[in-house]
Amino acid sequence: MKIVVDGFGGDNSPDEIVKGVALAIKKYSDLYVIITGDKDKLEELFDNYDIDKSRIEIVHTTEIIINDESPTEAIRGKKDSSLVVALNILKEREDVCGLVSAGSTGAVLTGAFMKIGRMKGVSRPALAPLLPTKNKGRVLLIDCGANMDSKPINLCHFALMGSAYMKNMFNIENPRVALLNVGVEDKKGNELCHQTFPLLKQLPINFVGNMEARDFLSGKYDVVVSDGFSGNVLLKASEGAIQTLMSILKNEIKARKMSMIGALFMKKSFKAVKKLMDYEQWGGSPFLGAKKILIKSHGSSFAPSILASIEQVIQINNDKLYDKIEKQIEETQDICEKLIENK
Repeated sequence: MKIVVDGFGGDNSPDEIVKGVALAIKKYSDLYVIITGDKDKLEELFDNYDIDKSRIEIVHTTEIIINDESPTEAIRGKKDSSLVVALNILKEREDVCGLVSAGSTGAVLTGAFMKIGRMKGVSRPALAPLLPTKNKGRVLLIDCGANMDSKPINLCHFALMGSAYMKNMFNIENPRVALLNVGVEDKKGNELCHQTFPLLKQLPINFVGNMEARDFLSGKYDVVVSDGFSGNVLLKASEGAIQTLMSILKNEIKARKMSMIGALFMKKSFKAVKKLMDYEQWGGSPFLGAKKILIKSHGSSFAPSILASIEQVIQINNDKLYDKIEKQIEETQDICEKLIENK
């Protein structure tokens, strides 16, 4: 199995990217990794690890795309960047099944649109991160930023792809799919929600209705469908709220001696909560609907998250998830088109 990794994407590259790749090579004996970036630097870093280097191919590049660059201009202008070269390898080499990058989200998504394209029948690919729920489960948010403006047909495809992902990746027999809205009542929301709600009810999925943002991490839902703008706001607000709450709790404990003593007895509980809320264990966000597997890791990812992202590619490939998604889209294409026409 061959996977390409953007060696100079992310805040902690290339050190943590190399470390993550080294962990993956050591863990999976049948894995072959192509990594892009400055060859001298990458070779120097890999020398620190006792791994089978015959299963690592370094493709030298001379440029790096940074976060504050225009995604479109960067993809078009920096043709020898670690990201663009990685995207080209994914596109051109049939033996490469997926790509992992912690680089600029805008550049990764723009590059995927321009170079990889979408699978047959999918109106728009979507970014779909997993987040932890309070009952120690997980919820998939689709879309969270790839499509700022969406149409009802896009959200229908998001729902189908998200449901297929959770069913096949986590053995959830009948994933509960909800539509992000400002209220749970059927008639709530903007025009997009008004048009999409009745369509989702008629698709072959377990659509359970609207969901308010406050219930996102409740554990009541397996898939939450949204346009990219609203989904990104929900994602960032949820991450910010969790970080703020943990920071407040930490400060309050330190402010009082009795609280610090009590915290010693709750150390295991605090560690469990921290582990549950740590995105490092979840890997990255799959770009569902693209022709090939692409995982966007968090920009501040450390080695464990890079390893988890590589493992996502491995699992998606082994489970033939994209074939299953494409089949489901094809089987429901006539239904979706008729629903839109009748609407």
